[in-house]
Amino acid sequence: MKLRDAVDLLALAAIWGASFLFMRLASPAFGPLTLAFLRVAGAAALLVPILAAQSGLSVWQNKWHLLGVVGLLNSALPFALYAFAALHLPTGLSSILNATVPMWSALVAWLWLGLPPTRGRILGLLLGLLGVVALVAAKTGLSLDASAWAVAACLLATLNYAVGAVATQRWLGTMPSLAVAAGSQLGAALWLLPLGLWAWPHQAPDPVAWAHLGALSLLCTGIAYLFYFRLMGRLGATNTVTVTFLIPVFALVWGAIFLGEVLSPALLAGGGLILVGTSLALGLWPRPSPAQ
Repeated sequence: MKLRDAVDLLALAAIWGASFLFMRLASPAFGPLTLAFLRVAGAAALLVPILAAQSGLSVWQNKWHLLGVVGLLNSALPFALYAFAALHLPTGLSSILNATVPMWSALVAWLWLGLPPTRGRILGLLLGLLGVVALVAAKTGLSLDASAWAVAACLLATLNYAVGAVATQRWLGTMPSLAVAAGSQLGAALWLLPLGLWAWPHQAPDPVAWAHLGALSLLCTGIAYLFYFRLMGRLGATNTVTVTFLIPVFALVWGAIFLGEVLSPALLAGGGLILVGTSLALGLWPRPSPAQ
């Protein structure tokens, strides 16, 4: 991997890790639905003009309904679910649960695309599931309190990400990446528009909360997509997805620095199981032996 690519990968992980911090800070002021709406609306306001400047809007023709479904799965639902979880969970735990996305993607690809996993990947799925159970038990004691519902929201969000990734591959695989990003964010904003306005906070958020929202929308969503798709073009999907392993590291650091969150042994153990399981599910480890 070239130095520039490594720097971009670390920058993307740092930005996406910070998204959990900004959700934790902004969600109490805006509420989950309004925060999710404003997040995707701001990202669309950034990405759509860039696409228009490249004369790329024409590729959306006859694809509006597919972009709308992808926007619902990839952004509208998971962003709202994570914003809800941010009211009850520390940033580190949410980010570690987010690291299960590639694991669920392998499962969805198996069930939808008929791509059966190897024994190693099945072991990875089981290890990842064990890590999730360990985290849930440590955080909630397996009781149905607010934290348990927040964990469930994170897992439902990751499942949406996984289904959305396969749907994008099947339906929009030939569309330019920037067009998919801009169109899906616009579609997500339309899905969330009525809910975001209905749940608009009665008390106006202060300027600090708006600053957190701006960072979440423009930096952690709009600009992050530009980093992501640039890396996809240079490194390919398998190498780029390794950013998943770096995001929790940065999220844990940001949470510890800015929110004073504590790294408990249970969090580290459960998170380690999830990361090992995800690496197995992706086939990133162990590396296959070179052909003789």
